[in-house]
Amino acid sequence: MGVSSEQFDHNTTSSSDHQIQSPPGSFKSSKPRSSVKQWISTQLALAGITINGSNPWDPQVHNDAIWPRILRHGSLGLGEAYVDGWWDCEQIDEFISRLIDAQLDKKVTGRWVTIRHWLAATVINRQSEKRAYQVGEQHYDAGNDLYQAMLDPTMAYSCGYWHQAKNLHQAQLNKLRLICEKAKLQKGESVLEIGCGWGSFAELAAKEYGVNVTGITISKEQKKLADERCKGLPVKIALQDYRSLDGQYDKLVSIGMFEHVGPKNYDTYMRTAHRLMKNDGIFVLHTIGNAKTSVGTDPWIDKYIFRNGVIPSLTQISEAVEPYFVIEDVHNFGPDYATTLMAWHDNFVAAWPSLKEQYSERFYRMWVYYLMVCAGAFRSRSLQLYQVVLRKRVDRLARYQSVR
Repeated sequence: MGVSSEQFDHNTTSSSDHQIQSPPGSFKSSKPRSSVKQWISTQLALAGITINGSNPWDPQVHNDAIWPRILRHGSLGLGEAYVDGWWDCEQIDEFISRLIDAQLDKKVTGRWVTIRHWLAATVINRQSEKRAYQVGEQHYDAGNDLYQAMLDPTMAYSCGYWHQAKNLHQAQLNKLRLICEKAKLQKGESVLEIGCGWGSFAELAAKEYGVNVTGITISKEQKKLADERCKGLPVKIALQDYRSLDGQYDKLVSIGMFEHVGPKNYDTYMRTAHRLMKNDGIFVLHTIGNAKTSVGTDPWIDKYIFRNGVIPSLTQISEAVEPYFVIEDVHNFGPDYATTLMAWHDNFVAAWPSLKEQYSERFYRMWVYYLMVCAGAFRSRSLQLYQVVLRKRVDRLARYQSVR
């Protein structure tokens, strides 16, 4: 999961009330901080946000050096300033959602930071096989104690399905069973899970559906815990990149991993999946989706949370799928991710007293900011959650009937 660099400008049409105005002195402004603060304050007012206001989404600013920092570095400067303690906000999620809805990112972009990031994503394959393990080392290996405290007992680290669910655990069980039903799992089948996390799907699918699961991950900590959770079940967990896989499987599942593939590798990913799946198989792809096509990601998220991640648009998914599979079903329940993220946030905050001996106060602020910013992005509908069902283009396959 992650926030795309393009997510904030997904609506390109603006009303007369939201005309884009140039900031004072551009990006190398020698104007006094008060001038920059006044300009930003005017823009925030368009979103119903007041600096040091009384609403829970109003930012409380402790250091006026924040204004030129935001002007120069955009979202990277805003996030780093929060981690540094330069500002606070009771409802960061609502603050971010309002920024996105009002398209304020168009006015304060941190242009050169964004351009550098875009160039890197365009020129370099940031998700190459050699670089694939970086996000595992940076994010997923942060500590199993952290994730066990934040997640529900399934240890599912992706969007829950909140249809008729009253809590996070039920939402995650709903999601896992929904994927199993969409894949139409049958006892004894072989299932490949590309990106198995801590083994939530593998454990449930093996126990409840009687299938044999091979799961791969790029995180040593995930493999360690997944092995423990799936002990005694017909499950094999491997520390492996998807590009090095061999064999054929009855069904394929990928949950919250496609965000780490990157546009330069979409074709390789789909070609590999096609090679690994039997002709009459089913592939269920569960991924965050961007409302607008992009090749990069948000600079703050990339630097501190999901190294080398890119959120695909539905257009990018469709184009990658086209040479290899038929799209049988697309299911979007993006708003459920905002609910999931807020539940993770509440769990993390509640568990902090028992975690703070292992993690710093800066880590706490970084993690809270990450969860709340992402929740705001999903609430604004600039990010989606897609479950896409794929089958090979094979004659005489029975009609596919999806479930909800």
